[in-house]
Amino acid sequence: MQDNYTDDSIRTLDWKEHIRLRPGMYIGKLGDGTSHDDGIYVLLKEIIDNSIDEFVMGNGKTIEVNINENMVSVRDFGRGMPLGKVIDCVSKINTGAKYDSNVFKKAVGLNGVGSKAVNAMSSFFTVQSVRENQTKIVEFCRGEITLDKPLEASEERQGTQISFVPDEDIFGKYRYLHEYVEEMLWNYAFLNNGLTIVFNGQKFQAKNGLLDLLERNMAGPDTMTYPIIHIREEDFECAFTHSNNTYNEEYYSFVNGQHTTQGGTHQNAFREAIVKTIREFYNKDYDVADIRNSLVAAISIKVQEPVFESQTKTKLGSQYMEPEGRSVRNFIGDIIKRNLDNYLHMNPETADSLQRKIMQSEKERKDMANIKKLARESVKKASLHNKKLRDCRIHFNSNHDKRLETTLFITEGDSASGSITKSRDVQTQAVFSLKGKPLNCYGLTKKIVYENEEFNLLQTALNIDESLENLRYNNIVVATDADVDGMHIRLLLLTFFLQFYPDLIKSGHLYILQTPLFRVRNKKETIYCYSEEERVNALKKLGAHPEITRFKGLGEISPDEFKFFIGPSMRLDPVLMKRDMPMAIGELLEFYMGKNTPDRQTFIINNLRMEDDLTEKKLVVS
Repeated sequence: MQDNYTDDSIRTLDWKEHIRLRPGMYIGKLGDGTSHDDGIYVLLKEIIDNSIDEFVMGNGKTIEVNINENMVSVRDFGRGMPLGKVIDCVSKINTGAKYDSNVFKKAVGLNGVGSKAVNAMSSFFTVQSVRENQTKIVEFCRGEITLDKPLEASEERQGTQISFVPDEDIFGKYRYLHEYVEEMLWNYAFLNNGLTIVFNGQKFQAKNGLLDLLERNMAGPDTMTYPIIHIREEDFECAFTHSNNTYNEEYYSFVNGQHTTQGGTHQNAFREAIVKTIREFYNKDYDVADIRNSLVAAISIKVQEPVFESQTKTKLGSQYMEPEGRSVRNFIGDIIKRNLDNYLHMNPETADSLQRKIMQSEKERKDMANIKKLARESVKKASLHNKKLRDCRIHFNSNHDKRLETTLFITEGDSASGSITKSRDVQTQAVFSLKGKPLNCYGLTKKIVYENEEFNLLQTALNIDESLENLRYNNIVVATDADVDGMHIRLLLLTFFLQFYPDLIKSGHLYILQTPLFRVRNKKETIYCYSEEERVNALKKLGAHPEITRFKGLGEISPDEFKFFIGPSMRLDPVLMKRDMPMAIGELLEFYMGKNTPDRQTFIINNLRMEDDLTEKKLVVS
């Protein structure tokens, strides 16, 4: 029987209905705040972008950001929205001043979409504009006006303040992780010299642009092959060096202040220009891979009316610099050629260090060729896709929305991997089964990644042999038991990623799966508890004599139950690398995974937590 396709089948949605029905078109994925690219951070970014555009146009040097639980507030001291158009600016789609390039040049905002999307997806949204000693305040709920105050006299400083609460009907239970917010705000500060951002009372400022960004991310001069090369000219800026402790290229690229996490024409032009200039300077036809190996770079370009390849602006598509009509490729290439060539001539020590690094990479690449060949044969013999990896059906060559949902669970033991395999969403979730404890790879060279079967198979499953750009799964989730052995396996896996693929962690791809400690149920209801506090609350809710089960390992959780823990309500703890961490990655691994030392023994004793499974009382040794 065919569906009736009639006049009644045709619907016309108003602006807020369309945004709420198809949020992915406007903000990418939704998420719950555990990933740095989840929708709630896009909402925050869209509002801040408008304030940044005011600063770029020379209006207001301070932006105040406050987050109190789920209430977000952004206040700038720019020109303030025109008072007669406040409602239109936040509730009429494709309305705004950014279509007028004389008012907003090289802006990053969504050209009449951003604040409307935030409004439609918020259970509470208020906008206040202060301008010419008057103020206008309007409040909304899911895009509908709930309060429209008349114009009032005001002695407040000129500018705009927007406050909002993301709607749980769209985002579910979510939380803002301040580490992600701080990373976003630091990027704004690095890209806008003279700007001060105040987040919950903490100031974010930078004086040296992308040089400061790279220094903050490199964790000390010892991690650099040579001092950072910093180039600024016209609307382009870059800073770069080669790292001593990474094996892949790593980029922080921006367009008009927008973090283009997927790169684009500007990043491609930079990569090409670096290779061309270095080859010409040394008069050597070095392999591209040897030049780019371990390269860490920050790139920023300002383009009028940029063209992006998606609504969330993560990849630049512009081929030309408007209105000049210059090629982005030639524009960046000329700047790199002129400045880098001059720098290397004037700094022979840096030129020597760079050449030694390239030659070292060349030697390592050739030495690794045979090892990689044997490793590929080993992968074939191990029948990766039949034994170690239960793959999903959608990979990165699929559409953007589905790619962001792709997850690989790394788990231990046949029973646990079997339960997850039976419970997973076969479209987007894959399972990699470990065989016992992985090797402690601290202090070993990348050669071990290919010689060790477990690491070789894991690397192949993730598809990160040549570049992280080919990563097959957006989310990598370590799923181990919450006991001593499980914690040890977790640490060994973290060591593997930190040692060889730290930028995978920096990019926010690695997570730890939370699984429940208790199941509390009666005949009517079942509650899964992830902490002692949740167990106590469940007992209060269910009343007298509920059944209590303590889960000791993932293998004890049946497939029917597991689907609740790896579905939409899955709890994940992101593995974060704070920029202000007091030690570099090498020092961190040395302390936790190196030889046993008195300092580490003292640390373990002072932080030991022992849990008695029978009495559930905690003994703290200090």
